[in-house]
Amino acid sequence: MSTKKIIVLGGDGFCGWPTSLYLSAQGHEVHIVDNMSRREIDQELNADSLTPIASMDDRLAAWEETGGEKIGFHNIDVAADYHGLRDLIEDIQPDTVIQFAEQRAAPYSMKNETAKVYTVNNNISATHNLLAAIAELRADIHVVHLGTMGVYGYDGDGLQIPEGYLRVYVPGENRDIFQRDILYPTNPGSVYHMTKSMDQLMFQFYAKNDHMRITDLHQGIVWGTQTAETRRDERLINRFDYDGDYGTVLNRFLMQAAVGHPLTVHGTGGQTRAFIHIQDTVQCLALAIANPPAKGEGVKILNQMTETHRVRDLAHLVAEASGAKVEMVDNPRNEAAENDLDVSNKGFIDLGLEPMTLKEGLLTETIEVSQKYAHRCRMEMIPCVSTWTDNQKPGVITQIAAE
Repeated sequence: MSTKKIIVLGGDGFCGWPTSLYLSAQGHEVHIVDNMSRREIDQELNADSLTPIASMDDRLAAWEETGGEKIGFHNIDVAADYHGLRDLIEDIQPDTVIQFAEQRAAPYSMKNETAKVYTVNNNISATHNLLAAIAELRADIHVVHLGTMGVYGYDGDGLQIPEGYLRVYVPGENRDIFQRDILYPTNPGSVYHMTKSMDQLMFQFYAKNDHMRITDLHQGIVWGTQTAETRRDERLINRFDYDGDYGTVLNRFLMQAAVGHPLTVHGTGGQTRAFIHIQDTVQCLALAIANPPAKGEGVKILNQMTETHRVRDLAHLVAEASGAKVEMVDNPRNEAAENDLDVSNKGFIDLGLEPMTLKEGLLTETIEVSQKYAHRCRMEMIPCVSTWTDNQKPGVITQIAAE
């Protein structure tokens, strides 16, 4: 495996931090860029990770003390400081830039008008500043972007969702039929998902206009907390978000079970979602980096997920493992009560990914993490209070589910 210079934008975050460590452990030269905004949002929400998160200085020191190579850190707001980002890219001359530097929570993006404006300004500007800087420098840099399965929407119409593109046949004059591969029609369900949908158009333009090499990863919901690298020292531990805005559904269930709170299932729990363990996330990123598109090729889109589950089925899985009760609450989201989801992940399977699934016992490890740090839980952060419409009242228990 050839080593690369890699810049990780948003390297202090839930996916960015373990990815940075994994790539460093693989022998790559890694530089983290982050303005620490995720930590500031914690303060705004009066929330915190269930796991204790060390300062960036302590994190990086712990990595070196446990045998890791030095990781560079640069405090830059890539959405606001275009010239700082451009100058850094020019100085480091990376082979790859990974774009994690986006506000990642759908509920937070729907919290209020301030959060909506921030999400759009931050996410769109961060991605475009990166692309514009690479274009200005005329650099041959592979951009790897962490997108979301949510750009496809969750209508559950029975079609298998392909990897980014949909083949269409357009009738022309003289009964001619023209074949085209277009971006799969987006159907965002939040402002956050809308920004990821807009990212796709920017990638399409810069790949065409500037022959930029871009890989866009449409990721499912991430569960789990630790990777082999973050387990080396408690100062390296990854985030475990459980609040109503940033906590992903499975991690929220596990934390609720650990503190004796009912597992709160939104609506009927019939929403089918795609999932991936954090360890698979970092491996997928490494596979994407090792297999860039050719210069002049279109954007490579890969679905980064390993399995699908209905939310209520996940709740009962956790209930069986922990003895917790399951309770149905009003759904704060404006979405279908029930949906099916069939997703192709052939791209990563063909690249050699061997998925880890819930059936393989990894759930036990995550339960142990949630129980170990249960004393840090703030019970008032459990309900989801960000709603999609004014007339919704989230967090109200409507019935007790069959156990």
